[in-house]
Amino acid sequence: MREGARVRLDYSARSLWRVDRMIEEIRRERPPYAAVRSVLRGFGAYAGEVIVRQTGAEWWATGGEHWVRTPDGRLWDPIDEARRCYGGHGSLRLLCRDATAPA
Repeated sequence: MREGARVRLDYSARSLWRVDRMIEEIRRERPPYAAVRSVLRGFGAYAGEVIVRQTGAEWWATGGEHWVRTPDGRLWDPIDEARRCYGGHGSLRLLCRDATAPA
């Protein structure tokens, strides 16, 4: 995704500003959800990996769903948060901020 969009993503929390903006741009074009589902999943997975790298968290999977578990035991769903961003009600940047903050 990042090569196709010519966007430099470096797994930093700051890079999630760009991802949030890209989701907002896609949302403004109003494509059907089915057309962007895999892209949103990729953005969510990217945000999850940012959290993993920032906190030492680990990925958890159950029944086809994927979460990130931070060392303090909290569970985060970055893939769902990407879907919420597309709906205009979420932010991967803020999710990362919350996940990296002390409990």
